[in-house]
Amino acid sequence: MGVFDSLRVSASGLRAGRTRMDVIAENIANVETTRSRDGGPYRRRQVVLAGQQVGGATPRGGLQCTGVRVAAVESDDSPPMRLHNPSHPDADAEGYVLLPNVDLPTEMADMILAARAYEANAAALRSGRDMIRQALSILA
Repeated sequence: MGVFDSLRVSASGLRAGRTRMDVIAENIANVETTRSRDGGPYRRRQVVLAGQQVGGATPRGGLQCTGVRVAAVESDDSPPMRLHNPSHPDADAEGYVLLPNVDLPTEMADMILAARAYEANAAALRSGRDMIRQALSILA
């Protein structure tokens, strides 16, 4: 794997990290959305990542991983939370409101992990750039 390949891997990690942060921000923004386009409360979404693979075989016979990609953005199927609030306009006959299945501490932890991964990929990209600069300065 060459320097440019490592830059492509880091760039794919940055793209995936940006998508993760966007989805987490959407989850946090909709933490109290009781009425979505689907008619019920907002459903938490999560990013599913997968390795990008090329056809070139490795010495051990497997495929070579060339980065990461967003395989899907899926809805979390966990049940919505129920809150007794008879005065809420979306309350049912018993006075319960269905709230999104978004847990703020979980979202904050996911955001920290996504931010750290993003920072690591940005640092790797900077290191690759600096190596290329050093190589060019030696040749000049």
